[in-house]
Amino acid sequence: MPNLILFNGKLHTQDESYPDASAIALRDGRILAVGNDEEIRAFGHKNTKEIDLQGRRVLPGLADSHIHFYEWSLLLRGIMLGNTRSLAEMQAEVSEATKKAGEGKWIIGGGWNQDNWDKPIAPTKADLDKISPQNPVVLWRKDMHLALANSVALAQAEIDENTPDPEMGVIQRDENGEANGLLFEFAINLVRDVMPISTDIEADVAMQIAMKQLHELGITSVHDFRIMGGDGGAPALRTFQRLRDQNLLKLRALVMLPGEFVEETAKTGLQSGFGDDFLRIGGIKLFADGALGPRTAWMLESFENTNETGMPLTPMSEMAEKIAIAEKAGIGTAIHAIGDRAIRELLDVYTEVLDGNLDQRDTHPKHRIEHVQHSHPDDLGRLADLGLVASVQPLHLVEDMDMVDATLGKRGRWAYAFRDLLNAGTTLALGSDCPVASPNPYLGIQAAVTRQKNDGTPAEGWYPAQRLTVAEAVYGYTMGAAIAAGTENMQGSLTSGKLADLVVLEDDIFEIPPLEIGKAQVKMTVFDGEIVFRRE
Repeated sequence: MPNLILFNGKLHTQDESYPDASAIALRDGRILAVGNDEEIRAFGHKNTKEIDLQGRRVLPGLADSHIHFYEWSLLLRGIMLGNTRSLAEMQAEVSEATKKAGEGKWIIGGGWNQDNWDKPIAPTKADLDKISPQNPVVLWRKDMHLALANSVALAQAEIDENTPDPEMGVIQRDENGEANGLLFEFAINLVRDVMPISTDIEADVAMQIAMKQLHELGITSVHDFRIMGGDGGAPALRTFQRLRDQNLLKLRALVMLPGEFVEETAKTGLQSGFGDDFLRIGGIKLFADGALGPRTAWMLESFENTNETGMPLTPMSEMAEKIAIAEKAGIGTAIHAIGDRAIRELLDVYTEVLDGNLDQRDTHPKHRIEHVQHSHPDDLGRLADLGLVASVQPLHLVEDMDMVDATLGKRGRWAYAFRDLLNAGTTLALGSDCPVASPNPYLGIQAAVTRQKNDGTPAEGWYPAQRLTVAEAVYGYTMGAAIAAGTENMQGSLTSGKLADLVVLEDDIFEIPPLEIGKAQVKMTVFDGEIVFRRE
């Protein structure tokens, strides 16, 4: 008998057996049955709770296929700079945080983007030293591939004119050779290594607060990625396990492991998918290149009006070795690749490593490329041929379109080529890259469907031939994400026997104007058969 019945709804089941269902019965964390109101309500008994959905749209629980959940949870305690529109506004936020923190305390924040400022000039440590001369300050740029540190933070990290650039990182310097506070890629870890470590209680509370925010968005699953290098991800994995042990983990978490530990992981016999319905081990994460904003994306041709082509972050010989180890050990791989050269070189590596195993690519383990932002047209069909999942973040295209036009020119037509990837047979798993972008999946769906800014520009959408339908975008946040995680038999559709995760929308995203989708509100979120959010 069911514990909970939802009826009088419009269920987007993604199950061909019940495409137009109106009711669903849940029991003990599983979907018991899906169908029409009459047949489903007949399952009820005196202890069954029934909820009239009043015609609202129901989707499978949404998944964020690429989120830095642990880091975002902790950043929520710092200063969020995504809405700043000038250096002065950023300085004001830091100044206020410094007054509250007390002398010597770290000031941590992120989200700034000088390209959105009234004067798009990159800040330096001097801009922070003026307002926070006694407190160490580190502020991540929006893309998380660049950070700004003040003099106190640099001193604690022992970064001076004699400090060499670390492997796969750059310490930007002024005309005198002195570090100016801007740290690119793995150079950021020099400061991260001296930052205070959160206590277990702080981390547990931060993640529980963040989970509630995701419930308000209808998100019930996350693929959690580490930010480059640093502590190896142990604090994050320990926090997930503590919450799981206390029955406080209210998300399905697929946790990615740092790629530098693939040899050790393989030796232990640990494989992708190990875990339970709440917490599973994903694949290893490696970086092929950087990001477009700081011009560290690795490109086949130089950026417009420059001689720069970005930079690789992992030598391809090393990449091939690690992917081969992972493939043999049953460990999935998730490789960050932004630029068209990074993507091409990576596809060549996968072709070499997976040669002879391509008939098994729909089985365990899963391999995926993260972002796939700027592809060469000759390479757009190769992911499907290799059975690779494209893990993409639609909201980036709205936020990046002007920058792409400025830095890539006409090559921008192949950026965020979701339609070409999908038409080639590629599985798309959609996510946010939070805290780089908002975790709101409806903003992501709107971006994928319209390829427009909120003001409706460009009029027909930015390279509109690459638009997705609402149903295709929803699939990417549900079944596509499940396929990427290897859990498609348990998640991704409203099917009898699958996990009881679903979201009830206040606004029907299939019927409202496309530019209104990002404003959609969630009425109710159900996780593991339990109502974890309800808008009264």
